[in-house]
Amino acid sequence: MADVNRLFTYLEKWKDGTDILRSCKTLIPCPSMLRKELLRMIEKEIKAAKNKRRASIILKMNSISDEELIYKLYDAARAGVEIKMIVRGIFCMFSKNKKFIRPLTAISIIDEYLEHARVFIFRNDGKEKVYISSADWMVRNLDHRVEATCPVLDDSIRNELKAILEIQLADNVKARWLDNELTNEYKRDLTKKKIRAQIEIYNYLHQKNIKITETVPALMPEASREIISVV
Repeated sequence: MADVNRLFTYLEKWKDGTDILRSCKTLIPCPSMLRKELLRMIEKEIKAAKNKRRASIILKMNSISDEELIYKLYDAARAGVEIKMIVRGIFCMFSKNKKFIRPLTAISIIDEYLEHARVFIFRNDGKEKVYISSADWMVRNLDHRVEATCPVLDDSIRNELKAILEIQLADNVKARWLDNELTNEYKRDLTKKKIRAQIEIYNYLHQKNIKITETVPALMPEASREIISVV
């Protein structure tokens, strides 16, 4: 909560400068800290790849147009970092290059429901870091707006976010390839089961909720279970 208070204090007293944002301990705010931290985390993946260790980055956002971060991702792809991206809107980078050691996977999913989620996952030498954020990778977000990026520390929430991203990356109905020519062709694979991410995510969360509903009463005292059954 202390970091949240710092964020709102800055909104009230922004003329005093960004020192109060720089004192955040958990949140990574814009406009003062996120760009630097993203560059640092990408660089760590690059070093791991160069040292023949597993390195990966998964990114979901609305848009990416920031030149500095795009070129850093190019460096990562050339070093052998596995990069998977889900970008709904603006995509200002090349996803294919002969110098990329591993293919850079980039898709866009536009479907019935509007999505605004931003999730960043860095392998971090096995000590995986998962973030949710309000910021796209754009100059306006990183340098000219007050945004917040938050580490996800709860294992169950981390696992849920990762499962949802895996479903989206497997989409072969509404997903479109973001290639160098921006032809936006649908990602089709007739040899596999059709996966429409928004439907599959609903099914995943629905089944998860059923399991929780079935499990919780069994763990409750008998009197509480009787109250629930009456209701």
